Amino acid sequence: MTHEPDPRRWKALAVSLTAGFMGLLDVSIVNVALPSMQAGLHASSGGIRWVVSGYALAFGLVLVTGGRLGDAFGRRNMFLGALAAFVVTSALAGAAPNETTLVIARLAQGVAAGMLTPQNTGLIQDLFRGAERGRAFGMFGAVVGISTAVGPILGGAIIAAFGAQDGWRWVFYVNVPIGVLAFALALRLLPRSEKKRLRLRSEIDFAGIVLLAIAVLGVLLPVVESDNHGLARLWWLFPVALVFGAAFAWWEHRVSRRGRTPLLDTRLFTGTPGYAAGAAVGALYFCGFAGIWLVFAMFFQQGLGYSPLQSGLSVTPFALGSAVSAAVAGRLVPRLGRLLTVTGLAVVALGLLVVALLAELVPPAASGWAFALPLLFAGVGGGMVISPNTTLTLECVPVRMAGVAGGALQTGQRIGTAIGTAVLASVFGAVVGAGLAYPIALTVALCCAAAMTCGALALAIAELRARRQRASVEEREKREAETSAADIQRG
Repeated sequence: MTHEPDPRRWKALAVSLTAGFMGLLDVSIVNVALPSMQAGLHASSGGIRWVVSGYALAFGLVLVTGGRLGDAFGRRNMFLGALAAFVVTSALAGAAPNETTLVIARLAQGVAAGMLTPQNTGLIQDLFRGAERGRAFGMFGAVVGISTAVGPILGGAIIAAFGAQDGWRWVFYVNVPIGVLAFALALRLLPRSEKKRLRLRSEIDFAGIVLLAIAVLGVLLPVVESDNHGLARLWWLFPVALVFGAAFAWWEHRVSRRGRTPLLDTRLFTGTPGYAAGAAVGALYFCGFAGIWLVFAMFFQQGLGYSPLQSGLSVTPFALGSAVSAAVAGRLVPRLGRLLTVTGLAVVALGLLVVALLAELVPPAASGWAFALPLLFAGVGGGMVISPNTTLTLECVPVRMAGVAGGALQTGQRIGTAIGTAVLASVFGAVVGAGLAYPIALTVALCCAAAMTCGALALAIAELRARRQRASVEEREKREAETSAADIQRG
């Protein structure tokens, strides 16, 4: 049976990526708005920290579950429900009268975004085939990278437009009209899901959901509380996470052997070429990549006295480089493959090290201009990492597991984001707290980010070699088969 492509598939993709962009943007857009929130609500530093951390925590906890629900009950239904919830919770966050209400709204918003994001990868698997699927995944990867990079810029621009006292509210309100428009378009353009009877006990692995949630929570909670001595107080959650992670893997294998549908099919990691390595590359890269934006915000705003808008504009070159190279890299994946991510990771690491060096050499007042060229260079590399890595990691995933595979990939990236942000911000704060200058703190933090990026580079090089070995074996087997067929014909 031949696959008839949906004539509206590219329009549907544009709508789904717009919604996905909003959810991913809200991971980083609030970084530059934190001082405005704290002043406007007279909030504590701990409560404001949970505005960022709570969203990331809730987002990461539900990604795999959201992907599985989309696989089971239809992407369109899950997409529309999650998008509606995201719009409502964004409005609640913007209207929050106090710190507690804002934190609760952000937790709910994170759950909605976590349910929404994996539907994008699932829809791409459903709607596209062959080279088109590669292009679509390239666009999705570009959205992931660009949304993280442009968050500080948009956040700063919104606060400049609406004022420091209440400008932070519009960081959330801006999602409402965009989300309503995306919902209306999605109703028209997204393909209708097959009607299924909701057999919850057979379709949804509730035990797997609980085990995975505890494992992810055990990793993320100490990390997001690191500024409040979370690593010292909650260190015991790491072994708990290890135990529950092992229990989750055992349980999922058991569910598969019994012929039921697991939450996360372990064959994704053992039987899908390139998936495990690509997920690891993405998680480790996000440790270094996502954490630098909070560090830059602290350096420019606290260290140099920049406004949120000036702080955001100072990192604009990275976003511009990433946007351009991601668009180009998406088209080069079929030809260059994993070599793209290897090159991109090397470029990012080099760009960050140059910025770290310049922080020591140039006067602080000239930092914004001095950093522009190396940040542009690093951004070009960043665009060559996320988009191609997403495409290569998901290219061999069966359609029936598309949602959960995308959710698992994003979960690794969210965990990487949380760990990287906490580690780099803690390093920066520790250096400043020791009485050293802000430029030194930035240098140390960026060297840590570059080291994490080099770790991802080492994994990507290993995966490149593995791919070449697989291709060599396949080519040899093909030649042997052709030779055998020719011998049979001659005989």
